[in-house]
Order: sequence, then C-alpha cells, then structure tokens
Amino acid sequence: MAQPIPFRNTGAARARHAKAMLLPIARQVADDLALRVHLSLDALRRGAGSKTDAQTLTQIMMLTAYLAEAGFGAMSREEFHAADQTASAAFGIGRERDEWKLDEAGFELFASIATNYDRQLHRAPLWAITEASERLDRFIAGASDSAPVRKRA
Repeated sequence: MAQPIPFRNTGAARARHAKAMLLPIARQVADDLALRVHLSLDALRRGAGSKTDAQTLTQIMMLTAYLAEAGFGAMSREEFHAADQTASAAFGIGRERDEWKLDEAGFELFASIATNYDRQLHRAPLWAITEASERLDRFIAGASDSAPVRKRA
C-alpha cells in the first residue's frame, strides 16, 4: 500500500504569514479591542471603575506610545508623562479608598489616547502591534521594554 505524501509547503505558509504581518489586524478584532478600552474609560469617568479598568488604560497608554515610536500615530512625551501621572494618581486613590475613577482632565487625556489607539489598531500592521504587545509584556514582567535587536539577512 502506498504511503501518502505529506503536504509540506512551508515556503507558501511562510509567505502567507509574512504578508499577514504587513496588513492591519482584522477590523472586528480591532473594534473589539477598542471597545474594551472605551468601556474601561467610561467606567472610570463615571466613578464605577475597577483596578482592571485602570490597568487597561495604563496598558493602552504604553501600547500607544510604543506604536507611535514605531511610526504609527503620535504621542508626545508631555502627553505620556501627563497620562502616567494621571494613572498613578488613579491607582493611589484606588488603593487608598477603593474608588477607581478619573477626574474630567484625566478623562479627556485618556479619551484622546484611546482615540489614537483606535486609529493605530485600524492602520498599523500586525508586526508593529505584535512588537508593541511583546514589549509591553516584557515591561510587565520586569524585563527591559526596549525592542529586541533584529537579525539582518
């Protein structure tokens, strides 16, 4: 009895993967990610937020900055530092009083960041989003958040 020939076209699979990395993520995925951010933002604006909501906004602040560094969107150092201070204040009050909220200025600042993040999700290629996400994971784990050095062919 003849043995089936295993299908191995790794070159084609690699080519499809490489092409996918150059395209933005699927619109539905981007919309789902953005919706989570906006729900967290609204909960914190209303004073009905949680630690998880504050963490979500802090993470998108960093992802937005990483994507801007990669050339997708813009975020000034001043905006980043203001958002970092706002997030720190929200965490301080949240831990002390168990009230997770943003004041009006903090809401406006993070609304601007969330809007920028929405645009980045819809326009940045998958490779940039993946690298930013991996960089955030390294930061959370306490490792260096700088981008890894890529090998040149």
